[in-house]
Amino acid sequence: MAPKTSSQEYHIQRTATFVEEKLKGAESGHDWWHILRVWNNTKLILKEEDADAYVCELTALLHDIADSKFHGGDESIGPKVAGEFLASIDVDADTIEHVQNIILNMSFKASLGEVHFHSKELEVVQDADRLDAIGAIGIARAFNYGGFKNREIHNPEIPFIENLSKEAYKSTTAPTINHFYEKLLVLKDKMNTPTAKKIAAGRHAHMELFLQQFYGEWDGDL
Repeated sequence: MAPKTSSQEYHIQRTATFVEEKLKGAESGHDWWHILRVWNNTKLILKEEDADAYVCELTALLHDIADSKFHGGDESIGPKVAGEFLASIDVDADTIEHVQNIILNMSFKASLGEVHFHSKELEVVQDADRLDAIGAIGIARAFNYGGFKNREIHNPEIPFIENLSKEAYKSTTAPTINHFYEKLLVLKDKMNTPTAKKIAAGRHAHMELFLQQFYGEWDGDL
């Protein structure tokens, strides 16, 4: 991994400041602290994986700058906002295009449809984001978002659905427990990099233990 130049470091710090300010008051599963964790996960993965750190870090910082789920499902707004900001601080056009392509294609819902872009940098940032969706943090985020959307915690009469289509995933209103089976528990096997695969194994096991305890308490057995 090539060291970043001073101008690249400046762009990264300017971006971090912009994102922290922009996401003040955001839903807490997709706020600045989520961005910071994904940024830290990205840097952790980059210690072991060969990718362009400049592109990866800018993307990690900007990947949820305008999440489509909070903008009427518009998947173009995130890349647009990211691109406009990066252009305003004189990031080169090739880097801007790369960052925009990653943001457009890295989400879980994007992976449920046709993905027309791939790069090592996408793999790294996608893994970093997915790691924040599992384990103890992932559990907390799932129930936080479920509460934000006023969804049931669990309803045994509503079964989870395997292999949801992209449109079905985007429109689901199922209880939060269903989300574990429809997304969170499948992320371990969708990690791209060996580094993320190792981290994901432990976080996945933690979710399995949580669900075992949850059902025991739900059924009055524990």
